[in-house]
Amino acid sequence: MLITTSFRANDQTIETAKALAEELHGEYIERRKQSVKQLALKRGDVLVVGKERFEWYQPNGEKFFFHPSSAMFRVKRLLRGEKDPLIEATQLQPGDSFLDCTLGLGSDAITASSALGKNGKVVGIEKNPITALLVREGLNTWETGIKEADEAMKRISVLSGDSIEQLKELPDDSFDVVYFDPMFEETIQESASIAPLRHAAEHQFDNEIAVQEALRVARKRVVLKDHWKSTRFLADSYQFHVLKRKTAQFHYGYIEKEKSPH
Repeated sequence: MLITTSFRANDQTIETAKALAEELHGEYIERRKQSVKQLALKRGDVLVVGKERFEWYQPNGEKFFFHPSSAMFRVKRLLRGEKDPLIEATQLQPGDSFLDCTLGLGSDAITASSALGKNGKVVGIEKNPITALLVREGLNTWETGIKEADEAMKRISVLSGDSIEQLKELPDDSFDVVYFDPMFEETIQESASIAPLRHAAEHQFDNEIAVQEALRVARKRVVLKDHWKSTRFLADSYQFHVLKRKTAQFHYGYIEKEKSPH
């Protein structure tokens, strides 16, 4: 991957780009007057570091940058006292802890963080290191104009790595809710902001092991969001209680942890 800066970059932006090149094991190159297209011909993926945001240009012509996208209207809905399907499925309460094993752009994590409030804990795991970097940076710097939303984003911790491997490292009962939103087996019409993530996303998802580890780590619930036709809701060793939504292409399913007798 090539890492460069936007045009007329200041010293701080250049230093940031050089540091990211080292972190991502990429190559820093001075922008000068070269177009992203010219740079992409040399290496394929190009990360452009600007003062306002980072932009990831991909070999297929897609451009990705962090944006809270659908999280904004969901947070506004929660602030008005309205319901959100994720919060309904997870039964999250203020102060709970939420582990999002498939962070992506972070829309679900932002919504959860807003519902949990300042005493809540939200951790997101993202396998692709570039996506993780852009989302981590975006969560800390994006300004929505809504104080509660900005605070909710800044409270999210981002981990880069394989979610199953990360789960294996966690102690028993260490999060109230563990959540999965893997790439759907069935393709649905996606928002423009998600489309560039599809080629970088983790398509190989071992559901059996993931759920097994999640049930160990979760105190209250394991929740799965998937296409309504998905086979992941049913397996030999577990079965999700599916919350069916007539007009939606995806459903939420949950497994309630059995409370151990005192």
